[in-house]
This record gives sequence, C-alpha cells and structure tokens, in this order.
Amino acid sequence: MTLRFAIALNGASFEAADWISAARQADEARLDFLTFDDSFGRSGPDAVLVASRVAPSTRHVGLVPVATTTHTEPFHLSTALATLDHVSRGRAGWQVRVSADPAEARLLGRRAPLDFDELFAEASDAVEVVRRLWDSWQDDAIIKDVATGRFIDRDRLHYIDFAGAYFSVKGPSIVPRPPQGQPVIAALTHQPQARERLDVDVYFVTPADVDSAAKIVRQLPAAKKVFADLVVYLDADQETAIRRRAATTSDAAVFAGTPAQLADLVAGWQPSGIAGFRLRPGSPADLTTITRDLVPELRRRGLFEPSPATTLRERLGLPVAVNRYQEAARA
Repeated sequence: MTLRFAIALNGASFEAADWISAARQADEARLDFLTFDDSFGRSGPDAVLVASRVAPSTRHVGLVPVATTTHTEPFHLSTALATLDHVSRGRAGWQVRVSADPAEARLLGRRAPLDFDELFAEASDAVEVVRRLWDSWQDDAIIKDVATGRFIDRDRLHYIDFAGAYFSVKGPSIVPRPPQGQPVIAALTHQPQARERLDVDVYFVTPADVDSAAKIVRQLPAAKKVFADLVVYLDADQETAIRRRAATTSDAAVFAGTPAQLADLVAGWQPSGIAGFRLRPGSPADLTTITRDLVPELRRRGLFEPSPATTLRERLGLPVAVNRYQEAARA
C-alpha cells in the first residue's frame, strides 16, 4: 500500500505570489494536501484566507489551514471553511488548534486563558457546532425554481439548536453545504485531550522513530488517518544537509540527508501503520527538493502514487459524509 504525503507551510509573507508558488509546486507534484500554519500570536496573514487565495491557482492539492477554536466563534469558522471547500471544489480541510497563551488572550481581550481541559472541552463543542452547521443545509436545499421564484427549499434547511457550556448556536448556516459534505478535520495530538476529546478525521503525530510511530498508531482509533510529522533538510549530499540543519530543534523528528536517504526512512516507517507523512520543509529550497527530487524517488520505489480522487476526503480514503439531518428526515 502506498503512503500519502502532505506539506506543512509556515510563513509570514503577505505576497500572494509566494504562497501561490509554494502551493503550485505541491500541486504539480500531486501531493495530497498542504497545511497552512497560523496562531493569534504570530505576525502573518490569516491561514484560511491564504488557502482561499491559492485555491483557484491549484487543481489537485488539498488545502488545510489552521484555525483556532479559542476566542473564535464556530459559526464564523463553519462559514469560512465551507466557503473554502466551495472555492476549491471539495479540497478543503481544517486543522483545529487551541490557544493557552495568555499573551494571545490579551490580544483579543475577551477573557482570561482557560486551562487545558477547558480548552479542549471548548474545542470539542466548537467542532461539533461546525459539523452540525455544515449539515444544516441538505444537499438538495437549493432548488432555483424560476417559475415559482423559490431559490431554497426551507424544509431542507435545519436549525442545529446547539446549547453547551461554551456556545449556544441556533443555525442554520448562511453557506450551503460544502461539496465534501464535511471538509476534512485534523489536529496535532501532542496532548492526550486532543486524542480523547476532538472529533477529527486526521491525526498529526510526532514520533521519534518507527517503533514510537507504531505505538502511537495502536493507541488511536483504526478509522482515523495518522500522519507522522517530519522536519526535512534535503541536499545532494548529507553533509551539506546536516550543516544547514545546524542546531534545529522541533517537536517532530528532524531529518537531514539526501532524497534517497529520506525515501529509505519512509520505507522503513511504512510498517508502523501510519497513513503517510506531513513533511515540514526546513526552508523554501527544501520544498523544491521535495517536489523535484523526493517525489519521483518515492514514486519509483512504489511508496507514493498520486490519487485520481477529486476531493480531499476521497483522496485520504475517508467515508462519504452522511448528512445527519437528511438521514433523520428519512427515518
């Protein structure tokens, strides 16, 4: 079985051309998806808006921006991400993040920081609200009946009536159901609360080696997709890559070597049960080396094959997203 591959993008550029260039490299290499990093405390453009900007310039690659549930209304998240799925024609995702940083809390001035358990309880509610809002329009809610002047069948729009400890949301959404039904939701799972509380489709994990990767996979639900994060420095010779790596530290394992050596590592980790890798380029040059040199090497070895699927859910082998309200109406 081949592996799936993603690229993590992280930058502060406000030049659309920089983001489009990076996204097109990944798109032309037929990599599976990109993640766009973001937080309230960093200087840089909004990740969801960046993903929406590059969507028309790409055809295949999935677009998964970070958006925090802390200090953010889930109604606005649902509409922004549904819009991204529409403009990308079914290639959108969402990397859920929480913020425990007091400085970020002060930036918004809404409230004092929550503890970790509360942050993830709030995030769990936010994900549930977003998922319900995506389902609040049935797929056939838009009728465009010129003869009667009816654009929407209101019987196919649904109040979500969510009332929880952190949010009270009536709905329905103001954006029609996304093309995927449910865009792909992912989370980096450093904290056990992320694994236990968040209803996500994809886990990003940070194992040190194949054994720890296998251990992590065994601890996670079998229906979920697990991607191992790996920081990469690639060069024609290992010594140059190691020098460029210098004293880099990261929550994820750091690789420095040639594309062929990275392909060896990928092959060695394949038996762990991970679905694929999210590669974090050490520099923009490493992104070019990944798409120009590593991808052909992976394909030559049968470790990666571009998917013909048109949506991100299909590409990752996730099930069709059933609309909860539509199913309830049929019952």
